[in-house]
Amino acid sequence: MKSALLIILLFSTYMFISTAQGSYGNCCLGHVSKEIRAKAKRNIQRYRRQESDGDCNIEAIVFFMKKKPSHKKQRTVCTNPEDKWVQDLIRDLDRNKGF
Repeated sequence: MKSALLIILLFSTYMFISTAQGSYGNCCLGHVSKEIRAKAKRNIQRYRRQESDGDCNIEAIVFFMKKKPSHKKQRTVCTNPEDKWVQDLIRDLDRNKGF
C-alpha cells in the first residue's frame, strides 16, 4: 500500500513539473527595443495579443512573419503594445487585411 502511494505521488509530481514547464511555450518574455524595419513590416502576415494573465507574464503584440522555406518555424516578433509604432502597424494591418 505504501509503495503504491509513493508511485502515485511521484507520478503526480512528474506531471505537475512537465505541465508547468510547457506553459510558457507560446509566451513572449520581452519586447524588441527598436522599431522593426519597413522591409520586415511588409513580411508580417498576422498578429495576436498576449495578455499578462494566465500563463504569460507580460502584455505583448506578437507579429508573425512570412515563413521562409529554409526555416523550420515561423518567425515571431514580440512588441510592446504601448509603443506608437506598434499601434500604427496594428491599425494598418486591420485596415488592409481585414483582421
